[in-house]
Amino acid sequence: MADQVKVFGGQVEFNKAVTGFEQTGNRLTHVVCADGTKIEADIVISSMPLSSLAAGLPFMPADLQKTALHLPYRDFVTVGLLVDKLVLVNNTSVATFNQTIPDCWIYVQDTTVKMGRIQVFNNWSPYMVEDCQHTVWLGLEYFCNEGDAFWNLSEEACIAHAVAELKKIGFITEKTQLLLTHRERVKKAYPAYFDTYKELPRVIRYLDTVENLYCIGRNGQHRYNNMDHSMMTAFETVDAILAGQPDKQRIWAVNTEEEYHEEKRACS
Repeated sequence: MADQVKVFGGQVEFNKAVTGFEQTGNRLTHVVCADGTKIEADIVISSMPLSSLAAGLPFMPADLQKTALHLPYRDFVTVGLLVDKLVLVNNTSVATFNQTIPDCWIYVQDTTVKMGRIQVFNNWSPYMVEDCQHTVWLGLEYFCNEGDAFWNLSEEACIAHAVAELKKIGFITEKTQLLLTHRERVKKAYPAYFDTYKELPRVIRYLDTVENLYCIGRNGQHRYNNMDHSMMTAFETVDAILAGQPDKQRIWAVNTEEEYHEEKRACS
């Protein structure tokens, strides 16, 4: 996508953390970056957390800004382990490489471990793993809060903890070969629906008065959207901009209906 932006004459800026905005009337005129630079803005499409966005809006009423700043999140740590094989074998009718279990995600119900979920990347796509016939890439997922004890573990300690838990629940043994390991921490991975969340509609009504500001994505809307819904908010935003449509209702309405978007279809 970045390459396509460049092909059409756009510019992609790296290491440009946005800390604020300049505003004239009901339009944002500049994006202010942490390094002091300012970028002139015709349109601002924001996928940053609403709390961060609100902190940088100069004319946002203090009570609404306080509401946005207190919107809650859950943070996320994933530990990646590349192993030679699992203890568990595939006893289903689903064909897999090397008889690896066919699950993409497994939710861990054992209350004696902190691990919440396990991903088997081979099963999302074999192209995600260099040697999917002889190795298995696992993602061990932990839900936590930025700055808590688990978040602050060193990478080595975090990986050791994850490996010990995986052995405890019977996925691997002492004989399992650990070929590669990696720890990744993600801030504000999950918007949460408590604390000041009930006041979010008031925040949205104000944001919609800033005519050239569009909020998209999971964090941009403080909504637990999946990737499809997050992309749909961007599609709706582009449609609104191209049509010169100031009403942003369709953008905020993505994934608010009670029935889920996906449909089951018979495979031919």
